[in-house]
Amino acid sequence: MSRNASPQMQRAVNAQETDEVFLILLTINHATMDQPLRVVNNWVNITSRNNEYLATAFQLVLPQERDNEPPQAQLSIDNVDREIVRIIRSLDSPPSVTAEVVLASNPDNVEASFQDMVFSNISYDKLSVKGTLSFENILDEPYPGDKFQPAGFPALFAH
Repeated sequence: MSRNASPQMQRAVNAQETDEVFLILLTINHATMDQPLRVVNNWVNITSRNNEYLATAFQLVLPQERDNEPPQAQLSIDNVDREIVRIIRSLDSPPSVTAEVVLASNPDNVEASFQDMVFSNISYDKLSVKGTLSFENILDEPYPGDKFQPAGFPALFAH
């Protein structure tokens, strides 16, 4: 998949050494939440596009590519203030997650974005909240999407 990275990002990625810091912004959202939960893997809070992302330690383990299997990433967020657990407990279905990559020197410019992931198989303890990030599995969707029956397609059954 090709991406249009900024010249600043391209220089940082291709440099043998760089002072640039790559940050991952996570937005966790659900229809029942008043506001999305926004976190950044950083030591200080970051404002990106007028949204404040709270500094929180987390690990995002990217998926391995396997044939005939949709990719799934693993997310583990440090459970430092228990707010995440409170939010997760209040939800009746898995929340959606958007992960974005930005440079610390230019947090308003999103270099890469992974949207509409589902945060499922969530477990938590006093140290962390863990779960699986996956995209909707479109491989299991029926094809064609409609069934050709007389009620929906009467012209096909006309004599």
